[in-house]
Amino acid sequence: MHQRSTHQRSTHQRSTHQRSTLQRSTQQRALAGLALAAAAIVTLAGCSATSSASTTDDAAWKTATSAQSAGGMDALVKAAKAEGQLNVIALPPSWANYGKIIDGFSKKYGIKVNSANPNGSSADEVAAVKSQKGQSTAPDVLDLGNAVLQQNLGLLTDYKVANWSDIPETLKDADGKWTRDYTGLMSIGYDSSKIADAPKDLNDLLGSEYKGKVSIAGDPTQANQAASAVYLAALENGGSADDITKGVEYFGKLKQAGNFQNVLPTQATVASGETPVVIQWSYNNLAWGPAAGSSGNKNWKTVVPEGQALGSYYSQAINKDAPHPAAARLWQEYIASPTVQNLYLQAGAFPSTLAALEQSGKVDKDALEAAGGMPKDYVELTDDQATAAAKVLSAKWASTMGS
Repeated sequence: MHQRSTHQRSTHQRSTHQRSTLQRSTQQRALAGLALAAAAIVTLAGCSATSSASTTDDAAWKTATSAQSAGGMDALVKAAKAEGQLNVIALPPSWANYGKIIDGFSKKYGIKVNSANPNGSSADEVAAVKSQKGQSTAPDVLDLGNAVLQQNLGLLTDYKVANWSDIPETLKDADGKWTRDYTGLMSIGYDSSKIADAPKDLNDLLGSEYKGKVSIAGDPTQANQAASAVYLAALENGGSADDITKGVEYFGKLKQAGNFQNVLPTQATVASGETPVVIQWSYNNLAWGPAAGSSGNKNWKTVVPEGQALGSYYSQAINKDAPHPAAARLWQEYIASPTVQNLYLQAGAFPSTLAALEQSGKVDKDALEAAGGMPKDYVELTDDQATAAAKVLSAKWASTMGS
């Protein structure tokens, strides 16, 4: 995500020079008697099985913890095609190549992808799952930042993709409730036609040149990308992953200086010049610049601040009440595949299966070279640290920013 313009989603600069970097037979479980009863109901109703949520196959796939456990990959594809739809949420097309990823899934399987609230946050994703429970419009799959993920594990179901072993143990739940999928680095995107000198770090943004110009991707109490901007500010100002209070204080200073712009940045606001400086994931800043062609900002540049690089993997998960359970599982298989993992990499995001892709020779070497490899001084908050950080933000952000 995930705001996605909160979850938003070539060449980087460190200090004043550019550097490349960057950087988520079918085995039926129903008893024969239940299957006969279901068939009888359909016969009595005198209608065809056109509702994806009412088939026996869906009942089986709703609890399937792997494709193999419910008949294999061919059976999964067949069931997903019968459902015919997949509901995704908070996935802007420019975020980590999701435009191409969604189009590729739809074309490969003939499944319509319904993309809701593309600029929503991780919190928005969870709210939709809760408010639309039991409805055909509810999200099938989620792409969540870690703090929100850890607070909502009860909404998710276990599933392990076929290439489960390609995902490092540290990047997945042991039972398959979630898997990390891709990460980038926190970066500063800026319009070089409005900012004369490239900023080296976040503290440069406190200068008078940046008055009314600096924005982040949403509300840090709800959006992982915005929260990560606060985490980076903490690392740069004597704080740590264990205590991000210094990051909140930094943004208080940014507002007091008149430099904080309380506008949600999007590709459109960057292209128009409305949001000339944006702190967000590097793959999003890269996507909004010259790489976007006519829809981007040709003057947009990306800087990964000096010092420790701050990253955060987004996690893929399935709504346990997904209205299209087979399509949801097929989506997980698809995005874990080498094809899609390389699409993440092409966008400047590091996929979770990168080591396996390199070992097998399936990695997109050009994309990897452009991304520059994972930095050695990379920092990511642990589950416990992200949970603690969320508490700090909840307690201090609104009062510090006067909102």
